[in-house]
Amino acid sequence: MARSGVQYDDVRRAIDRLLQQGEAPSVQKIREVLGTGSFTTINEHFREWRLQREENRDQPPLQAIPEPVEALVQSLWYQAQESAADGLAHYRQEADKRVEDAELRSDQARREAEDARQRETVLGEQLRQAQERLEEYSAKIAKLDAQCESASQREAQQARQIKQSEEQLQRLQADNERQGAEYQAALSRKSEEFRAQLNQEEQRHEAAEARLMTLLDNARQERQAAERQLNQRLEVMEKRVSEVDARLQQARRELGEEQAVHRETQWKLQQAKDRLHEETLRCERLEATLAERDDTLRQVRERLRDTEIRLAKAPLPPFVC
Repeated sequence: MARSGVQYDDVRRAIDRLLQQGEAPSVQKIREVLGTGSFTTINEHFREWRLQREENRDQPPLQAIPEPVEALVQSLWYQAQESAADGLAHYRQEADKRVEDAELRSDQARREAEDARQRETVLGEQLRQAQERLEEYSAKIAKLDAQCESASQREAQQARQIKQSEEQLQRLQADNERQGAEYQAALSRKSEEFRAQLNQEEQRHEAAEARLMTLLDNARQERQAAERQLNQRLEVMEKRVSEVDARLQQARRELGEEQAVHRETQWKLQQAKDRLHEETLRCERLEATLAERDDTLRQVRERLRDTEIRLAKAPLPPFVC
């Protein structure tokens, strides 16, 4: 509300004086003419004067001046009104054009921002899928590592079994050789004893020949029995050796199969690691693309904000009296 110090009539008279001097009225100039008054009060009276002037702009000011001067003033008044209207229309067209261009740029910036958000959403979904595949590959690799560890353990167990079988085979062969040596030694001792007894019997008496023959027959029978027992034991040993060889061959085949499975597992593990490396590179590229899209979105937002700031700060067309 205007204060009582400066009245509307005072402001109107100051404006008339400025117009007679050919100066455009303003709050500062009106206060300089009045020499007093607050800017708020003068601004309110000045705004009221402009509203009344706008309502009565088609009517010339009524003043007690001579008729020729009045005609000249009216002519100049109409020319000034037409010039002001043309200038105001020009400024309005230019302002409308600037506002329209700003709105177009703002719409384009909004569309670019929307496109960037959509691309960001798509890239986020792709990144999520890549992370899921990465977790799946990691689980598969862990499973393959467990299988590889199990295969290694089975391979070590088979190696221990093969070593035990070889040691058992060596012990059996050593026992066989030892028993053969003992039999040969016993046979040699028996032969020597028989020959000694035979020499003694020949030297003693021919009558003991029958007894010697009997002893020889007994020795032959014992020898044959011993040979049969030795052959039986040798057959048992050979059978056990064959069985050990069969188990050894079976163990070697199983070891070969386990080694093949181990090589296949190693190959699958290498493939999984290669795929994991490719997925890691792809994730890094996706993250770089997402960062680039974030920078683009940030730049678009900054341009949109700058456009809105420039639009808010765009000067209005000057008022022409």
